[in-house]
Amino acid sequence: MSKTQYRQTLSPPSATLRLQLHAGYTFDDARTDLPYFRRLGVSHLYLSPVTQARAGSTHGYDVVDHQSVDHERGGEAALRRLAVEARRAGLGLLLDIVPNHMAADPANAWWWDVLKQGAASPWAGWFDIDWEAPRLCGKVLAPFLGQAYAAALRAGEIRLDFNKELGLHVVAQGRPWPLAAESLSGLQGDWNPGSSQHPAALKHLLTEHDPLRPQGRRRLHQLLLRQHYQLACWQEAARHINWRRFFEVNELIGVCVERADVFQAVHALPLRLYAEGLIDGLRIDHVDGLAQPLAYCERLRAAMRAAGAQRPVAPAADPPWLVVEKILAPGETLDARWAVSGTTGYDFAADVGALLHDATGERPLFKAWAGLSHDRRPPSAWLTQARQEMLNRHFIVERGRLLDALTALIPAPRAVLGKALDALLRHYPTYRSYVEGAGRALPDQRWFGRALQQAAIDLAGDTAALKLLPALDQQLGGRPPQSSQARRAVQCFQQLTPPLAAKSLEDTVFYRYGCLLSRNEVGSDPSEFSLPVQAFHKRNRVRAAGAPYSLLATATHDHKRGEDTRARLAVLSEIPHEWLQICRPWLDDPSPGADRSARAAFHYMLLQTVVGAWPPGLSAADAAGVQAFLDRLGAWLLKAMREGKQLSSWTQPDVEEEALWLSYLASLAPGQPRHAVLSAVEALVLRLEPGAIANGLIQTALRISCPGIPDLYQGTEWRDFSLVDPDNRRPVDFQARARSLEQAWGGQNGDPQGCRPLAVGRWPAQAWVDGRVKQALIAALLSLRSACPEAFSGDYAVLRPEGGGTGQLLAFSRGEEVVVLAGVKCAARLRFDAKGVPALPAGSWGDSTLELPGHHPGWRDVLRGTVVPASQGRLRVADLLAGLPLAVLQRDQG
Repeated sequence: MSKTQYRQTLSPPSATLRLQLHAGYTFDDARTDLPYFRRLGVSHLYLSPVTQARAGSTHGYDVVDHQSVDHERGGEAALRRLAVEARRAGLGLLLDIVPNHMAADPANAWWWDVLKQGAASPWAGWFDIDWEAPRLCGKVLAPFLGQAYAAALRAGEIRLDFNKELGLHVVAQGRPWPLAAESLSGLQGDWNPGSSQHPAALKHLLTEHDPLRPQGRRRLHQLLLRQHYQLACWQEAARHINWRRFFEVNELIGVCVERADVFQAVHALPLRLYAEGLIDGLRIDHVDGLAQPLAYCERLRAAMRAAGAQRPVAPAADPPWLVVEKILAPGETLDARWAVSGTTGYDFAADVGALLHDATGERPLFKAWAGLSHDRRPPSAWLTQARQEMLNRHFIVERGRLLDALTALIPAPRAVLGKALDALLRHYPTYRSYVEGAGRALPDQRWFGRALQQAAIDLAGDTAALKLLPALDQQLGGRPPQSSQARRAVQCFQQLTPPLAAKSLEDTVFYRYGCLLSRNEVGSDPSEFSLPVQAFHKRNRVRAAGAPYSLLATATHDHKRGEDTRARLAVLSEIPHEWLQICRPWLDDPSPGADRSARAAFHYMLLQTVVGAWPPGLSAADAAGVQAFLDRLGAWLLKAMREGKQLSSWTQPDVEEEALWLSYLASLAPGQPRHAVLSAVEALVLRLEPGAIANGLIQTALRISCPGIPDLYQGTEWRDFSLVDPDNRRPVDFQARARSLEQAWGGQNGDPQGCRPLAVGRWPAQAWVDGRVKQALIAALLSLRSACPEAFSGDYAVLRPEGGGTGQLLAFSRGEEVVVLAGVKCAARLRFDAKGVPALPAGSWGDSTLELPGHHPGWRDVLRGTVVPASQGRLRVADLLAGLPLAVLQRDQG
């Protein structure tokens, strides 16, 4: 490998492709697909976590060993093969790492030893465990039983067992648990695993502890009382768990990565791979879950810088490329304290999604929603309610721990202090504050001040609680923490608000509030229905100035709906009355429990989901195709009902209610009573498709051309109508996509820029519907980025059209070489022309003109392959956007 070839990977990525690795798609599988990835035009493969995860993990976030590469994905040897072959293809690798938590699993050696030795374990301080929690007496709560402990013991679900690997141990709910060495004293008698009497002695020992016999059950119970853990029903976690979880997931335990020894152990593998030149950057999962995110990022960047100096041939780029998975609230940015390159791009997905929605549709859609749900509250009120429910039912321990710390600092009755604290938590507007040693910085003060104002409104009728807000302000970061108790209070607060925010909005309100589901997306705020063109420009300028190497995403492994599902639903914001008239008969149909508002509201959300996710080209008469779609909808329906926590829930599933809704879905199939609904959906989708296709292509083009690094999620090169996981993590046929791209290019030696994805007559009608045009657009624009990288790292300048027209034009330049124009909020007016191409009616742009940057005489439309007619540096918008309202211009270098 030449020095020049190696240096190509040292700058920040120019475009990334996210791959979900697991036993069904390994490092070697990815290596097979490298030629396609390279031809598509990405610079880096952005891999899901590669550290050893639980057996059968499909995502890798349930890490059991931070220091080895997952063997189901191929192990380190296969990862190295992928890295070497990727380098040869001109590609680099980026890793997603998980510093916040690990799986509470027997395969986790650190966790197993803590269970075996308790607080005496060398790893006892590596996990965020409260060893002084009341009622547990220095034990770890193990909430993994399917029923109460006593009932599980009587049912024989807890028993003593032996095997050569683990020795004598407990099995509970099919999972092994270690026995403390001291608890075995006097237990084995003359039994010795190595003696010739072992089988008989073992049989006797197991019989003596048989839980199905009263005496055996008592002995086994006494043995369990001598362990360093306390087995309990999973439902007890909310009230009694004494260790920090990832959100409210009992299977994932928080790691104290703020400790230097833990930091080193967790990061040894990625830093070694970085030093060896096998990877080029890191993505940090759930950074807001850490005790000290800012200090963590600073430490990691320094460690990467030191490791980068060891890389072969040439040192790594400085500063190293490091992005964090972080949800930004509207108006929130990563300030100067963050030692990172940017975020993983949820903020961009929120911005471009809102841009595609028409503000005039919000009022009629909200009115209809309010009528169905019998609830006129804005989304913020739904969120406030959900937060209080989560505090009351799901984060009882975490709230109590915070309240304990504050009670020691603020002299007030606990109940009154709790009421004031709840008001503050209900209204905290961002994921968290970042008080790390000193008091609040100005950005945090702004958000905290907003929470205090809203909390004061809530507490206006309670003088005692209201008077405590200033004290809470001071103790939670208004002044530097003066004691260990004050630091504990701040940390508890800052590690409670992120899971509270996520579980309340993303995993509750998004499944309850259904004005228009395309605005219910990770990173988005449903209160922000639409974004004006000028506001979109402003956010791009902020991103260009503050985080030019941030990822730009529109689809992820966490999204609630695929990017093209949202693009299709966005069209409804332009035709709210037409949509409501069409769907009204569906809602009037006597569906399950239609007499209750929560059921009527859920029915409306289900119908939106059917329309949004309808597979392109599916015929309602295709029994097999419809059944496959209904099966996917059934999985979404169960998850949506349980996440919404109104008609059912994960903690108390209402199987009868769920069965009613699954029956309703079945009634939509061909030959069933409600099949006419699907026939009407098919007709509506055909009406929406021209605008949906245009929205999807515009969204894609903006992701590649706006300030930042475009991120492509696996498989979304074609149109993406996936639903929430696991639907959005289904296997991807990359070989089919490779063949499609090769055909678009005209063979192996074709030029991606020469494929002219929007050229007149370029594609059959079906290619617009199935996504081959989208794939060609991606390849062409990524090729453009590669051909003129200085333009896409240059200025972002707003271009303002002049003249009349009915469309809304978004126009900007990158440097003086590239100009992007897109017609937005006009999708509903597009129709398929005679050749099956989505096109706006003639005259949509009137006499609008646009001045091009730099007064250069020659420009070429990259997407159509045509020379752009310009007079004295100005062009007529109608000459460019006469059909599909998207154009990307490149200055003629000749």
